[in-house]
Amino acid sequence: QVQLVESGGGLVQPGGSLRLSCAASGSIFIIYDMGWYRQAPGKQRELVATITSGGSLNYADSVKGRFTISRDNAKNTVYLQMNSLKPEDTAVYYCTGREYGDSKPGYWGQGTQVTVSS
Repeated sequence: QVQLVESGGGLVQPGGSLRLSCAASGSIFIIYDMGWYRQAPGKQRELVATITSGGSLNYADSVKGRFTISRDNAKNTVYLQMNSLKPEDTAVYYCTGREYGDSKPGYWGQGTQVTVSS
């Protein structure tokens, strides 16, 4: 089992920045990649970014050039640096973990709210 705990959400003005953190604990060795998904009110949950155990990155087109995913293996923590935030980035952001061999994440954090508004 793997536990994921997010932190770092909040309220920010358009054009501002936030950094989300996700601390993983438990059987980390079974995780192939970690990432971030988000869900805005009335919309489907969507992938934001992922990073594999080998460091390969994947981003949604809507956040490329603005968001950066990274990981600190010593701390078992994944980060999402969000710059040039837009109102449409407002959502609950979830940290995820996907096991080797699985097609989709099986581990989810509790979610952290990000609100971009003036």
